[in-house]
Amino acid sequence: MALSPEIEFDDFEDDNEAIETSRTYRIDFENGRITNELIAGLEAIKQFVYMALHTERYSYSVFSHDIGNELQEVLSDNETTDAYKKMEIPRLIEEALIYDDRISSVTDFEIDKSGDRFIVSFIVETDEGTLEIEEVLGEDV
Repeated sequence: MALSPEIEFDDFEDDNEAIETSRTYRIDFENGRITNELIAGLEAIKQFVYMALHTERYSYSVFSHDIGNELQEVLSDNETTDAYKKMEIPRLIEEALIYDDRISSVTDFEIDKSGDRFIVSFIVETDEGTLEIEEVLGEDV
């Protein structure tokens, strides 16, 4: 004989579970301000990509260590060759972006050198669609 009665419980599903969206406030990068306009979907993901590529990881305590990139260290190293930098740029960009659950892959990198800057284009596959990104990277970017 059991000490407590054996009672079967039905599986409980919470129908009120919140569905996460990618809604966020638009950032006016020219004026350095957050606007009161909400954006979502592909536009919000594109803003995240821009922020990740223009934020140096570990530099701002307001961001978690997942936000940003480590490109600055490689690009500003005068001891490494351009070939090495071209090899590292795709890996570092992918590491900056792929942790976001909305992004499934970062592919098709094309990198050209112009002066002391690298012009990088690539494709970001997301759950909202595909983004074609082109950025200029350099020591002061």
